[in-house]
Amino acid sequence: MKIFKSILVSALLLFLLSACSNDSAKESNETEDKSTPGNEQTVKKERKEKAVNGNIKVEPLPTTYEELAKLPVGEHYNMEVSGDDDVENILKVFSDLPDVSGKPTKKQLDYFYRELLKRMQQDYEGPENLINRLKFEALGSPENTDSRYQFKDNLNVVFIIDASGSMAQKINGKEKMASAKDSILNFVNKLPKDAKVGIRVYGHKGTGSDADKALSCSSSELVYPISNYNEGEFQAALNKFSPSGWTPIGLALREAKNDLASFDGANNTNIVYLVSDGIDTCEDQPIEAAKDLYSSNISPIINVIGFDVDNEGQNQLREIASATEGIYGTVTNEGELQKELDNLSNLVEQWKEWLEQGKQQLDYKKVNNELDIFTYITREEVKKTNEKVKVELILYRLHNANRFNDEAYEYLNKINNEYHQWIQEEVDQFEKELKALNEASYSEAIKALEDKYISNTQ
Repeated sequence: MKIFKSILVSALLLFLLSACSNDSAKESNETEDKSTPGNEQTVKKERKEKAVNGNIKVEPLPTTYEELAKLPVGEHYNMEVSGDDDVENILKVFSDLPDVSGKPTKKQLDYFYRELLKRMQQDYEGPENLINRLKFEALGSPENTDSRYQFKDNLNVVFIIDASGSMAQKINGKEKMASAKDSILNFVNKLPKDAKVGIRVYGHKGTGSDADKALSCSSSELVYPISNYNEGEFQAALNKFSPSGWTPIGLALREAKNDLASFDGANNTNIVYLVSDGIDTCEDQPIEAAKDLYSSNISPIINVIGFDVDNEGQNQLREIASATEGIYGTVTNEGELQKELDNLSNLVEQWKEWLEQGKQQLDYKKVNNELDIFTYITREEVKKTNEKVKVELILYRLHNANRFNDEAYEYLNKINNEYHQWIQEEVDQFEKELKALNEASYSEAIKALEDKYISNTQ
């Protein structure tokens, strides 16, 4: 198992490092103007001012995994740094870091490292997202005492779909919007006749121009009212919209509350999936809207899928999921999106079985969490290794460019190694605790996990 795990971690890391070349090219273009010869002296002056400023404040590194998981994803977390062709781009992107040439103090080097790390910050997850996923996958289990996660007489699934202009971008030659529609269509085709589904779209009017912002930010429509699946009507609803304007996530969530108003949580199991490829661009308070929907008598389970989303979008979408104790998942292509929705299909089948057996408490087998735990641990280890290696390579490139001396280079590498060793130790501890709790009954394990981790993140 350990050998397999090591191979998998290495393979995933190589995949991550090789999959970022497009992002690197984009970042190179975005930062090119900052490093033109005309600006070179200005950039050097700014670095020098940062270095000599005696009032610099060094932000402390996180001391708990909860603190680590709350840090925003870095703007260059996906940057390619491993190839020889990446050297020029690295020097451009990090040209405005503080000047630590000469004889920098320990404080100046700590500040330099923290500023570098901030830009490369990975999307670490605390165990609470895993806990919410385990709870969701055990929806309907008699052992689950949370009424939100118990099957009711009626099951309603509502998709809230981003139709902003960026959904027209293509992945593997296919428009993101087309991938989202096809994945949802595959899901609804498997629905039992008693289940209901609805689709609300947002940002589908106007364009991405400033002149159309007011129109687009006020656009959200229930294109398929919450009802049983009808193939012809559902397909017609999907054909009503295409990628267009801005991203009013807050508006869509508030309108979804109205859509579900007659489906109270006492008699309905309500599941909401928010699918977006970016941040809310309409300043309409999406976090507050999500909390309001979650705390209403509708009692929905709210899950969030970030579809090929950037670091800023990830940060906000993760916050929406966290505020509603839902699952946040990042998918990069249609296959991953379909896999995420397959979990929902399995739950629908379990609800159908529960309904057909006269709502008798079924003799569920103990939930097998081992694979979920393994996947979570492996992902965190890959993030840790990916971040550590990238920072090492960037430091190597900057050192070769004479941005700091040998002594400074040695110190920066030392704190980088120690920091990521701490992260590894935290992940190792999680693995032991999660596996031990998995040996207990499901309800006991979930309660213990919630008491230990989720309470610490409030």
